[in-house]
Amino acid sequence: MELFPAMPLAEWAEAKETFHRFTQIVGKIRLSVSNRRNHWWHVPFHLTGRGLTTRPMGGLGEQPLFSIDFDLVRHRLVVDVLDGRSAEFSLIGRSVASFHERLFETLAGLGIRPEIWAVPFDLSDDTPFAEDTLHARYDPVLINRYWRILSQVAQLLDRFAADFSGKISPVHHFWHTFDIAVTRYTGRAAPVSPETDPVTREAYSWEVISSGFWFGDEERPWPAFYSYTAPEPEGLEREPLRPEQAEWIAARGSHLAVLRYDDVRAMGDPVAAVLEFLDSAYQAGARLTGLDVHALACPGGVTDPHDAKA
Repeated sequence: MELFPAMPLAEWAEAKETFHRFTQIVGKIRLSVSNRRNHWWHVPFHLTGRGLTTRPMGGLGEQPLFSIDFDLVRHRLVVDVLDGRSAEFSLIGRSVASFHERLFETLAGLGIRPEIWAVPFDLSDDTPFAEDTLHARYDPVLINRYWRILSQVAQLLDRFAADFSGKISPVHHFWHTFDIAVTRYTGRAAPVSPETDPVTREAYSWEVISSGFWFGDEERPWPAFYSYTAPEPEGLEREPLRPEQAEWIAARGSHLAVLRYDDVRAMGDPVAAVLEFLDSAYQAGARLTGLDVHALACPGGVTDPHDAKA
């Protein structure tokens, strides 16, 4: 099986737009019934050996304790309840409206009645999910490929995360932006204007150096690994990156370090190339923010000084 198969955006744009909205519906349920965590860590999805999961949510007498999984091998949506009940339905052939209706019927049948703001978040339209019959292309081959790529990327990010002993997020998949990321925190509060929207204020209340992967969009129609530092220190875009194919690009008033997925696919050792890229971008942000890289290092996930010397 190819480590990083081709995934040009044009090939799966319709399937991506459909499935992205499926994930937003489930993600908004997760947002509404999960215990809140700092920086919105309770909101994203996590990878499983078969797809994506919300992990357990609800419970404590307010809702049944349950989880929702996208099984992207069998192409089913699965709801499991703590008491052993389970229900599922096929993802194939559904519009966003059909998916929304069937999911809430399924949840109600299990005694689960979450409330969500049932419109897309930060997408190209604001058609209510219950009325969206336009987005109706779930392609099982392409969605399975997306999940396989996501799974390999998650392992790469997890390996990169192991070298940092400070506060760090899980490796998680964001349903609003459809990227996967891991975020390192400097431990210092970041200046955030009260005029900034509350989602952004909570996400960036601390200084961060974030690393991840996105599948591309209309503005940048190519998948890529990325890294950014926020707040962005002066001169970040002039810092060196590795390998030579990596570059800084302007994005929403700041800069992203980018290594395109197709460049990685062409390299002799793509895993080493991505790890080199992520480390170079981290080192750039750390230098300019004054982060003590040595004090926070734990090569290979080891903090025990005796074990590290072995």
